[in-house]
Amino acid sequence: MKKINQIFLFIYSILATLFLIFVFLFVLKPQNSIKTFDQIQVQQIRIVEPDGTLRMVISNSKKLPGVIVHGKEVEQVDRPQAGMLFYNDEASENGGLIFSGSENTKGEVVNSGVSLSFDRYGGKQEVNLIGVNDKDNKFAGLSISDSRPGERKTPDRIWVGRNDDGSSEMAIMDTTGRKRIVLKVLENGQSSLNFLDEKGNVLNSFTPTQKLH
Repeated sequence: MKKINQIFLFIYSILATLFLIFVFLFVLKPQNSIKTFDQIQVQQIRIVEPDGTLRMVISNSKKLPGVIVHGKEVEQVDRPQAGMLFYNDEASENGGLIFSGSENTKGEVVNSGVSLSFDRYGGKQEVNLIGVNDKDNKFAGLSISDSRPGERKTPDRIWVGRNDDGSSEMAIMDTTGRKRIVLKVLENGQSSLNFLDEKGNVLNSFTPTQKLH
């Protein structure tokens, strides 16, 4: 019996030691500890401040969250792309980077593009760098929107980029999103500067009068 008790105490001491090692390494580990990995495979990563405030989400297309305001998801939206979302100091969404690209069964390119956007505080999207090149759309450029707090519509005010027809364009719009000044160079090299009214009619048009050598 004495030998059995000694064996029991020996096993108990080993288990107790292992438990203390586990507590020290994984429970009482320093908050600023650094771990190095060769590879991490995850579906979502959340970057937070020391107090837990959400600052960024990196996610696949299935785990990307809806609209988060003050740390709580207030609206579910369809986000079929992978990417990352940015959050301000109050854990409210204020921009993001999304991207996608695939072919359908017919070999047609669909959902191919990338968008890097930034939102106004308390408002909607204000700056957007976007590029799309698929079977339906082919354009790329920078758009500046008129985002006001509390308003759902964000009309474009400035567009600089390449259009579907191969032309390059700089357009300046009014507060309703209607083009009022358009500087354009067509695919064949023809250039123009047009001033438009609120209905889109050309008021004045300027084109080069002679070729430059």
